[in-house]
Amino acid sequence: MTSLALRLIVLGALGASLAGCGEEATVPLSEGYGPKPTLPAPNKTMFPTVNVAKATGWADGARPTAGAGLTVVEFAGGLDHPRKPYALPNGDVLVVETAEPPKPEDGKGVKAWIQGLFMARAGAKVESANRISLLRDADGDGKAEMRSVLVKGLNSPFGVTLVGDRLYIANTDAIVSVPYKEGDTEISAKPEKLVDLPGGPLNHHWTKDLAASKDGKTLYATVGSNSNVAENGMEKEENRAAVLAIDVATKSTRLFASGLRNPNGPSLQPDTGELWVVVNERDEIGSDLVPDYMTSVKEGGFYGWPYSYYGNHVDARAQPARPDLVAKAIVPDYALGPHTASLGLTFYEGGLFPEKYRHGAFIGQHGSWNRKPPSGYKVIFVPFKDGKPAGPPEDVLTGFLDKDGQAQGRPVGVAVDKAGALLVADDVGNKIWRVTPGQAGS
Repeated sequence: MTSLALRLIVLGALGASLAGCGEEATVPLSEGYGPKPTLPAPNKTMFPTVNVAKATGWADGARPTAGAGLTVVEFAGGLDHPRKPYALPNGDVLVVETAEPPKPEDGKGVKAWIQGLFMARAGAKVESANRISLLRDADGDGKAEMRSVLVKGLNSPFGVTLVGDRLYIANTDAIVSVPYKEGDTEISAKPEKLVDLPGGPLNHHWTKDLAASKDGKTLYATVGSNSNVAENGMEKEENRAAVLAIDVATKSTRLFASGLRNPNGPSLQPDTGELWVVVNERDEIGSDLVPDYMTSVKEGGFYGWPYSYYGNHVDARAQPARPDLVAKAIVPDYALGPHTASLGLTFYEGGLFPEKYRHGAFIGQHGSWNRKPPSGYKVIFVPFKDGKPAGPPEDVLTGFLDKDGQAQGRPVGVAVDKAGALLVADDVGNKIWRVTPGQAGS
């Protein structure tokens, strides 16, 4: 018997076992959103729940469904796994085309191998383009007619931010920068390293996102954990599950906040100036747990991972226990639904959308792989008042799953362009979508 045949037999048997697992959600998905989500008892099963939407891409002319009062168009297509849009002051749009780096220590064992196959089915196992492309809509029709490679030769980049005349980029293992002047379409300068970031051969959560303080003196880098719930040992988690603060002038790094399993989308809330992130919470304790969330990030704050979630809800899998840390764990501000894989966050400061959107949060939810029924696979909006969430979420883009439950697209990063439109990166559809006010549901 060939190795391939053996693998297919094993995969079929395990797939049947996983598909036959009776575990599924018992709490309405809506109760997993908001400042006080419903948190049932953990439901740990012999096999983790696996419910992966096969990545198919969009048929010609197909697009997501826009929410009430909104319309969506394709801003750019034919991209290579776009994960993060970033709007430059002159109206140009950057798109980070990237995928995971080699992680030889993260793929060991039967469980990891099987998970890798399921992630490939979801469209996550592709070769990284390792570049940032520039898109330009010179005629203002809402579609980019010009494209160029701005920066190439990167290492699984994700976060990007412009400070003055330097473009800072969060590779998977370091923050680098290149010079930038308005109107550039190609940068030939070799990226210069500012500081290292946690990487290495394990590098379980590889995305490193990036934001700058208002004065540009400090960069905030998000770093996900090296495990689900510290099963690889806490010695593998140094400066992980955290937000790091980097002093640009001195090139020094300090731990800003910790206990955040997989934070992304660092953004400054316009009313308060506080740093906020979205966080992917832990897996394998049931379809109802644990809700992902967005939260303001307090300097020196601890948010529970791996020892607890939502304050003092203890996760018994994290050993040895740390009741001292559980006692001081901060309760997140707003739940975003269990397993929604919320990866994108931006606050609205544009003038194109109606007043109700002002200073609220747009969130890209990449979609679940271990929840029955699936969750996420959409872009939502959460209104804010006086710097805090102030209402239930509203759907902005849906329809990423087709009638058969296959993924036509998966939303990731979000940004607001110079005109005030919302940009959404779709790493399965290989597109950037542009959302504006318009005919309801168009």
